[in-house]
Amino acid sequence: MCLGCGRSKREIKAWKKLDKADKRTVLAEASLRLIKLGATGRRKSR
Repeated sequence: MCLGCGRSKREIKAWKKLDKADKRTVLAEASLRLIKLGATGRRKSR
């Protein structure tokens, strides 16, 4: 589990093969994981 982005090793390895919809899903799940862990992660300010 990456504490910066919240993705698992499996998700990081598969990242290049995912389409945009799947990437959004992975990022949403990763964000929820970081919230549960109480980690802030690295987020870009908009």
